[in-house]
Amino acid sequence: MKIAEALIERADLQKRIHQLQDRIQLNARSQENEAPSEDPLDLMAELDQIFARMDDLVPRIHHSNSAARLDARRTLTDALAHREILDLRLTQYRSAIAAASSAQARQTRSELRWVSHLPVRELQAQTDTLAQERRKLETEIQQANWQHDLLE
Repeated sequence: MKIAEALIERADLQKRIHQLQDRIQLNARSQENEAPSEDPLDLMAELDQIFARMDDLVPRIHHSNSAARLDARRTLTDALAHREILDLRLTQYRSAIAAASSAQARQTRSELRWVSHLPVRELQAQTDTLAQERRKLETEIQQANWQHDLLE
């Protein structure tokens, strides 16, 4: 199995966990003399089976990411960490740009005028560069996920 296949399975398991949580909540209680539409204990048992599979799968994904190399200097784990930092930077830059460039509605000339203290154009150019770097990195990560096998 490739790392990418394991990641797809993990995502499916996470969706099933959320669905089961919803079903358990819907069936955890019922009116007196009414039966729930599903047995919540059966749902809990199914949830435990999914958690057991996740407990096997997730460590294998992490070990595989640590062993897989994107190039001579970076592991897949290094790339994932860098992607996380890029995401944080992009979020903050976009937030700063939005705050600095928000439109101002003045009814009269006597109202205070707001002035931006950030170089929006330069920040937008940096944001575009970061977004391009993130897209390139994402492509490299996805390629590596399909090239490397999941470790046992």
